[in-house]
Formats: sequence, structure tokens, C-alpha cells
Amino acid sequence: MTQKLLHQLKYKGKEEISFILGDWLGEELKALNWVNEIDMVIPVPLHAKKLRKRGYNQVAGFGENLAMHLGCSYSDKILVKETPSATQVFKNRSARAEMKHDLFKLQNEALIANKHILLVDDIITTGTTLEACSQILLQSPKLQLSIATMAITL
Repeated sequence: MTQKLLHQLKYKGKEEISFILGDWLGEELKALNWVNEIDMVIPVPLHAKKLRKRGYNQVAGFGENLAMHLGCSYSDKILVKETPSATQVFKNRSARAEMKHDLFKLQNEALIANKHILLVDDIITTGTTLEACSQILLQSPKLQLSIATMAITL
């Protein structure tokens, strides 16, 4: 069921799923004390070409609604995907794990220095995308980083 839901979100234009999942997880996370320390929610970015083609970043609504529920800011102006990459959906786990770590760039670094950031993505398969984004974000001084996703593959 989760696989079908995410397929509808990413490939069938059902952007509203992102907002619904953000509301759901946002309400769940409010019960945890550590989320009160989060200053900003940042989505894993799409390359501009993919964003134009799809029309939206599938994790934007998720991140925006998480930020709203957690009472913190949201920014899609911190991480940028500079280099386009082929879709991961048809790759096996080992091919996904070989993803280049130089696809992402940090901008507006001053906005995240000394902050607790919640990095959000749609799905963890190998963790390579989140690892690449985390390495870039952690270049900022005294940054604390947490992650949240819509789903995890097993």
C-alpha cells in the first residue's frame, strides 16, 4: 500500500499525498520532546530539470506541513541539487549506493549555523541520498541534524 501511495505521489501528480503525510507525521512527532528543538525543516532537493518536469518536489508539502506542526521554519533555499541524476527507481540497492556525493550544494549557510535541522525525504532505500545531503549540511558550524522520511524500504 505504501509503495502504491508513493508511486501516486511521485509519478501520477498526486501532490496532496505529501501534505497529508506531513500532517500525519507532524501530529505524531509533537508528542516527542526533542522535536521542540528543531529550528528548520529542509527537503532533499530535486534538480531544476526534474522539478520542471514533475511540477513539484514530492517532499515539499511533507516538509512544509511538518514545519507547521512543529512550529519551526521551512526552507527549500539551503540545499540545491546541482547535477541531474537518473531516476533511482529501476536501480538495485548496490547501484543506488554508488550515487555520487557531489550532486548537492549548500547555499545560504548562515541561515542554518548553530541550528537543529530536520532533513526530510520521501523514502530511505539505501540511505545514500540522505547521507550525501547530510555531509553537505554538516559543513555548517555547530549544526545538529535529524531526519524524517515518509517511508523506509526493508
